[in-house]
Amino acid sequence: MEYGFTTAAYVVAAVLFIQSLGGLSGQESAKRAVWYGIVGMALAVAATLYGPGAGNWVISVVMIAVGGVIGWYVAQRVQMTEMPQLVAAMHSLVGLAAVFIGYNTHIELAGLAGLDETARASLTGFAGVIAHKTGVEVSILRVETFLGVFIGAVTFTGSVIAFGKLAGKVDGKAKKLPGGHALNAGAALVSLILLFVYLQSGSTFALLGMTLAAFFIGYHLIMGIGGADMPVVVSMLNSYSGWAAAAIGFSLSNDLLIVVGALVGSSGAILSYIMCKAMNRSFISVILGGFGGTTGPAMEVTGEQIAIDAEGVAAALNDADSIIIIPGYGMAVAQAQQSVSELTRKLRAKGKNVRFAIHPVAGRLPGHMNVLLAEAKVPYDIVLEMDEINEDFPSTDVAIVIGSNDIVNPAAQEDPNSPIAGMPVLECWKAKQVFVSKRGQGTGYSGIENPLFFKENTRMFYGDAKKSLDALLPMID
Repeated sequence: MEYGFTTAAYVVAAVLFIQSLGGLSGQESAKRAVWYGIVGMALAVAATLYGPGAGNWVISVVMIAVGGVIGWYVAQRVQMTEMPQLVAAMHSLVGLAAVFIGYNTHIELAGLAGLDETARASLTGFAGVIAHKTGVEVSILRVETFLGVFIGAVTFTGSVIAFGKLAGKVDGKAKKLPGGHALNAGAALVSLILLFVYLQSGSTFALLGMTLAAFFIGYHLIMGIGGADMPVVVSMLNSYSGWAAAAIGFSLSNDLLIVVGALVGSSGAILSYIMCKAMNRSFISVILGGFGGTTGPAMEVTGEQIAIDAEGVAAALNDADSIIIIPGYGMAVAQAQQSVSELTRKLRAKGKNVRFAIHPVAGRLPGHMNVLLAEAKVPYDIVLEMDEINEDFPSTDVAIVIGSNDIVNPAAQEDPNSPIAGMPVLECWKAKQVFVSKRGQGTGYSGIENPLFFKENTRMFYGDAKKSLDALLPMID
């Protein structure tokens, strides 16, 4: 009965997870998709607690309650601007969990050494399962455990560094130790050698050595990636965490964990590939942590940034017929999405064609801008992706850039030595007028100078984005 219920529940939960992932691909279905995920996870947890081998109910319930309270508390306090680093932090916990479960499996395996058949037959739970494995099955389990710990350790330290970069606690510039890729390759080779040692002997020292090497790989990979590319890093780490979960699912013989891990791992990899394509990056170079640097001196930017006040921006908007708004991380920092939504409403009420241009890596998290605009009740049908709207800039009267830098940087096309050279960008400078809402004259998170700010048709609308837009709203007549 327990096996039947658990299997059926796992099948239903897997279907719900698939429905959740599918629904998250569209703004209109995203809210429903989140509920699919919640129900699926609740069902999966309940089935696992009720299923074969379950025990320690008091500890399990207490841990679930404590984790739920912590999760609720964190979710209430985290702002949308902090969501990227929260996601990175969650990935680190998945990786660390994989490491702990892998070591638990190793301890259980080591504890079986020297036990006779009678003692093995008396074991229950996970120990009882592995006690009846054949020599070949034990070898397979060791490989699964080793891979789970390796991927989990890489995910853990990589996610911690990603969190630090996104939170501003670690320098966002790409940094590698002398030897760069050779060090990563050496650590990977050492891990491979230790796999064979562990497979033959089950040595604790081999597992510990690999864990340390994997910790280093995760740290060095992400440190070698520049801040402009952090959105890709987040999705890549998401993929790593999924594969870590799948590997541990094999170790625990948990079918749902294998399915969910594979779903997360493959969807994260696909998203990383899509984002790499959007940034003109090599997917393999992302995996190896070998991008985000420069190949020579950057092109010198000449000219000056010309400021404009709210009255000037309002006059241009009142005269314009077509307007494209480009949101970026600065909009999130200023919590200006509601003001942007109100500006959009007023302009559309005057019969103007107002649309939003969203770059695939706008903000510091895939879909970051879409979530903010949906939160502010901006109509879905006027929020367009880069490929859908880029050709419309030459026929646009006004382009408004709100807190964006790299995704509207002409250097991607004009400077082959730029860290973002070749990256597809929103060509807003082709509009008749460009207004850039920006706090000051700094280069932004990635530290890359933007020639857009110095072009003749560009005016800088300095100040906090929310305050600037709030000052602008009464002037839209």
